[in-house]
Amino acid sequence: MTTCDTVLQTPVAGRWVLALTSVAFFMVALDVLVVTTALATLREDLHTSVGALEWTLTAYNVCLAGLMMTAAALGDRFGRRRMMIVGIAAFTAGSAISALSPAIGWLIAGRGVQGIGAALIAPLALPLLSAAYEPDRRGRALGILVGVTGLATFAGPLIGGGISQALSWQWIFWVNVPIGLALIPLVRSKVTESHGPNGRIDAGGNVLVTAALVAVAWGLIRAVSVGWSAPEVLATLASGVLLGGCFLWWEQRVHHPMLDVELFRSRAFSATNAATVCHSAVVLGAVFLMGQFLQAELGVGSFGAGLRLLPWTGSMMLVAPLTGRLSDRIGTRPVICAGLTLAAAGNVWLAWLARPGVTYAALVAPLLIVGVGNSSVFPALSSAVSASVDGDHIGSASGVNNTLAEIGGVLGIAVVALAFAAAGSFATPTSVANGFHAASWLCAAICIAGALAGARTPPRPRPSDTGPVSLTQTPVEEAARP
Repeated sequence: MTTCDTVLQTPVAGRWVLALTSVAFFMVALDVLVVTTALATLREDLHTSVGALEWTLTAYNVCLAGLMMTAAALGDRFGRRRMMIVGIAAFTAGSAISALSPAIGWLIAGRGVQGIGAALIAPLALPLLSAAYEPDRRGRALGILVGVTGLATFAGPLIGGGISQALSWQWIFWVNVPIGLALIPLVRSKVTESHGPNGRIDAGGNVLVTAALVAVAWGLIRAVSVGWSAPEVLATLASGVLLGGCFLWWEQRVHHPMLDVELFRSRAFSATNAATVCHSAVVLGAVFLMGQFLQAELGVGSFGAGLRLLPWTGSMMLVAPLTGRLSDRIGTRPVICAGLTLAAAGNVWLAWLARPGVTYAALVAPLLIVGVGNSSVFPALSSAVSASVDGDHIGSASGVNNTLAEIGGVLGIAVVALAFAAAGSFATPTSVANGFHAASWLCAAICIAGALAGARTPPRPRPSDTGPVSLTQTPVEEAARP
């Protein structure tokens, strides 16, 4: 049995791992955005309410956020490649269920299955990719992975709008099926299996953390619709906090915990996760806000809003690979701080421009600045996670980081929507501008908080982190390594 961080794959094998994990991430990211832009068509065809359609998003996000740490533990125990294959299969099956749904209930169930599959894919990609590259080249690989995700980000609204208009909403799910079916045998044959250092399953910890994360995610998502003071929201958030405390208590007493609580004693690891939460919150919150603003202020549809977001979302595909290389050269800390500071400046500019009658031409430059700033941070944060823990804990650390990123994204949408509602509404152009102004200032503040946390992240991969051992080395060659 090998750990992911003691086995370096050959260059060709590494490129296969990068390609396959990138395609898997593309499929997951594309599907989220495609569904978002097709909600109007779904409402008409399924004769359902907006409230019911919200659960097509809620089911996915709750399952994704609630199961990622468990998925990381399952990968350590049963094999990361094996569990990623299970995730791809579940995502593919969920896509087929969604496409065949005769009613809204079936669609919600299919989306939940997709979320389970996505939860298995997300935390296992980083340790598998870390096995393929030396530390000084991981940032470049992670930058390419993020760039592919950026391609899905800006292609999602265009594909969703185009497919739902030209064909039918079912096809936005069917496109995942052949991709998933092709990925399964390729991952099985091209990716080397690996396990984590802890081969036992912490059943109690898995139950507690999953229940806690599901409760928190549920409460945050529902707060946008029913308000923060609703009994449902207060009860679920309180339950999530209580269960989270029980989880931490349990992990400090069980013999084989799924989460080494000692990880958070590392200032670098804690700071990296704090920066991740802020970054995810502002990325998802701001994109959600900007899409609504463009449709309300400029009078365009979801497809038109997706086109106009290209300066923002499209920058990820170009910027992330470049800044991944830059973080390899100068370290992750300056890239994280500079990127979030740049995003804050762009949000301040957008807040200043928020007024009735603003033209799209005036928005292009700040949109580009926000996009470049946010995009540059993705690969640097991923590299910082790897650099903040030792090799045996990368799987667990990745699961924690991905989970907190999802929670941060859900929280970002909730607080941005709350800031918008507190200062404005969609009733008049003036009220739209007022709400957008307040929410943009909030996004800028979150960026600054993330930059401050980023100042305490690892400056660069540790020189001692020489990375995985080559599969092509003989035992004698390996013994001779310093």
